[in-house]
Amino acid sequence: MRWLQSVALASATSRECIDCMSQQIAPPPILQAHALSKVYRSGEVEVHALRGVDLSLRSGELIVLLGASGSGKSTLLNILGGLDTPSAGEVRFHDRQLGDLDDAGLTRYRREHVGFVFQFYNLIPSLTALENVALVTEIARNPMRPEEALGLVGLADRLQHFPAQLSGGEQQRVAIARAIAKRPDLLLCDEPTGALDSPTGVLVLEAIERIHAELGTTTALITHNSVIAQMAHRVLAMRDGTISEEHHNETRRPARELSW
Repeated sequence: MRWLQSVALASATSRECIDCMSQQIAPPPILQAHALSKVYRSGEVEVHALRGVDLSLRSGELIVLLGASGSGKSTLLNILGGLDTPSAGEVRFHDRQLGDLDDAGLTRYRREHVGFVFQFYNLIPSLTALENVALVTEIARNPMRPEEALGLVGLADRLQHFPAQLSGGEQQRVAIARAIAKRPDLLLCDEPTGALDSPTGVLVLEAIERIHAELGTTTALITHNSVIAQMAHRVLAMRDGTISEEHHNETRRPARELSW
């Protein structure tokens, strides 16, 4: 936005051209959340996990939701992905209001449009890496080949290995391959490096970075690690169930340069 303002001040370009440039810089959102609240009740006790959150995810961007444990990050991601429903507010994917969907509709939304990566890999121990990814491609509308998905995350030589034969970082990359094999519009990553050391975590982030660059998948990654925020287009800091701060990285750092 600061760049756009400087262009407007430095030139006599017409308003129409400036609007066009603005659209190139900030693509229209594919997902919007408005006034999201989430209250969990246990007897007479109420826990406010989200408090009136507004959020937009733009096509092709990579954002980081940054905050401490209990700040509401995972609750927000689960609602955006259709795994949970808000107590109040709405989520709109393109022109579709998720609150209007029944259980079958939410299942289709998750299956056709959203890829999930969690802190723990949730692989099936009795299946090879290839077979774990194939589980998703068999039910997707326009999947890539499992071999292609595993190649994107650097595991082309580990197709026939079982989870017990893979390191933690390799298992997480299998989970990423499984999430992106159906070519989702959204890739939602919940602490994907939380159980990994720094060098291994960087390998996982490089896989996410490569997928984002090659497929253009809109990606939201939540973490408590402020170093990881340096690879994002936008960083949204969360505190006490609200987005307390937002900023854009004018210069993004590649994952290979990160360490913690």
